[in-house]
Amino acid sequence: MQAMKNHLFLAATLLLLMSAAAPLTDAADTPGTHNITKILAQFPQFSTFNHYLTTTHLAVEINQRQTITVLAVDNAGMAALLAKKLPLYTIKNVLSLHVLVDYFGAKKLHQITDGTALVSSMFQATGAAPGTSGFVNITDLPAGHVGFGAQDSGSLDARFVKSVVEHPYKISVIQISTTLVSPEAQAPTPAPSQLNFTTLMSKQGCKKFADLILAAPDVEKTFESDIGGGLTIFCPADIDVTAFMPKFKNLTKDQQSSLLMYHGVAVYNSMSMLKTSNGIMNTLATVMTAKNREYNFTVQNDGTTVTLKTKIVTASITGTLFDEQPLAIYIINKVLQPRELFKKAEALTPAPSPAPAASAPSADASASPAAAEPDSAPDAKAADASGSSDGEENWGWCGGWVGFDVGYGHVVVVWGV
Repeated sequence: MQAMKNHLFLAATLLLLMSAAAPLTDAADTPGTHNITKILAQFPQFSTFNHYLTTTHLAVEINQRQTITVLAVDNAGMAALLAKKLPLYTIKNVLSLHVLVDYFGAKKLHQITDGTALVSSMFQATGAAPGTSGFVNITDLPAGHVGFGAQDSGSLDARFVKSVVEHPYKISVIQISTTLVSPEAQAPTPAPSQLNFTTLMSKQGCKKFADLILAAPDVEKTFESDIGGGLTIFCPADIDVTAFMPKFKNLTKDQQSSLLMYHGVAVYNSMSMLKTSNGIMNTLATVMTAKNREYNFTVQNDGTTVTLKTKIVTASITGTLFDEQPLAIYIINKVLQPRELFKKAEALTPAPSPAPAASAPSADASASPAAAEPDSAPDAKAADASGSSDGEENWGWCGGWVGFDVGYGHVVVVWGV
């Protein structure tokens, strides 16, 4: 009886631990725990600014940051910027200057040490800003005013208007009077149409993957159309594509297209950004699906190596093929395999023929440690071993099988003695 009580206590403890851990899994889906698009949608006066954060994919980069300050400009201020007829990728440079990689609420703005601060912006973080041109000067002015100016402009072009939203030390949205002027941010950059990404890949060890994209015109067009707003491509090396081809040929045309687009992200990511923006990353394949959480992977790093983790494989970035905003191409050591494709492929695999009946075990075999162990855990354990389950399932023996699925916060207990 005491043994049974101990077993029940252990099972209850596991249930409590899994219930407490479940919300952490959901939080991992949104690394920054904020959504700038939803925040600004509450204020119609920032609709144009919000639109261009989305169009340039800056919104995604903002949401991936843990600590951020957004210098929002109202529709009138944005009209002055748009009147300059700048290309979209240049507008992205300008707006990235309005995203500070530090937290500044209204109170902190008026308590700046020595009255002035030089703060790094997302434009600086991309590596596209030479020298300190991607920094923003914040200065306390007389009569309680605060001025903002791009470091390379040499002046304070904008004024603090009001605090819009503050979530201390996570995200702050501040309205400023006008867009920041920066010669470097507005400088002409190579037109994306001049960047032939398949040629760049073919010349540097990714020819086989480039050929697969060229053989799928719709996929090639999708990649090309996204370069303007920013694009990151993770290209498997030729040797890895060759090894993967038997699996690739077994996919349908639509599945092949999804697999290829799974290797593209509609945001420019420098290596420094990848090392500081760990978490769930959506792909070009995610955009074309109706459901959430589909066709994404997790970016992780140990300080030196960046890895891309799917439910099936983990690939490492082994080199940089091209990195000039708005395009980045990295070589990886494995083909990325989304669980959405390969889970389905496994389900279609015919079940093996029943094995012939085994002869009765000998007395020695029945006395062995293996024979003394209980039967395998329920079928869910086998699903976990296949690598195709939606969550992470675990089973433990404590006089009976206790199982829990931490992927989506489900807990299943199967008790037997």
